[in-house]
Amino acid sequence: MTSLNLTGTIAERLETLRATLPPRVKLIAVTKQVSVAAMREAYQAGVRDFGESRIQEATQKQAELQDLPDINWHLIGHLQSNKAKSALLLFQWIHSVDSLKLAQRLDSLAGELSCQPQVCLQVKIASDPNKFGFSVTELMESLPALNGCQHLQIRGLMSIPPLGLSEAETLKFFERTAELASKIEQQSWSHIHLQHLSMGMSEDYGLAIQAGSTFIRLGRALFGERT
Repeated sequence: MTSLNLTGTIAERLETLRATLPPRVKLIAVTKQVSVAAMREAYQAGVRDFGESRIQEATQKQAELQDLPDINWHLIGHLQSNKAKSALLLFQWIHSVDSLKLAQRLDSLAGELSCQPQVCLQVKIASDPNKFGFSVTELMESLPALNGCQHLQIRGLMSIPPLGLSEAETLKFFERTAELASKIEQQSWSHIHLQHLSMGMSEDYGLAIQAGSTFIRLGRALFGERT
């Protein structure tokens, strides 16, 4: 897996990381349990995309960072339907749309709020009881209904490999996600345009990039171990 260098400042880690990233790849700084001070440090080093997992934590941080209006906020954690409205008000991107029911709930609320959130569909390429997401079969069967979600901008797939895979198995997992996105794109849906692949975290982002990822979600690689 990817070797992490956790020495130096956040700015120095970012500089090292950016030197290795292809132009197509956007780095999302994952800030779960990261202090606002550390987030400001990352912002000063040029980060504009921040990923949060929980509505409550994101609400508090956004209140403290109101002076930085050009941040793009990404929801990367599981979203319960009863918090869908809060998510639409807080985030420009929702990476974790993991069921047709949730997609339709977000679509209905987005219509009421007159917004068009950008979303990724979370898919389980391999069976994993510890992960949320569409199975491949569920996703393919849901495409006509998803295409009817007029207020969502369905822009990509998100996937998280199961724990314990080898490097070769992890790469294959990411490649299968990319192949699925390509297969769906070839069907030429009117409201589903999968230009993005949200895959790869601190331990495996190199493999994800190799397979075609456009969004990598890095926490530990930037901020070190959580306290």
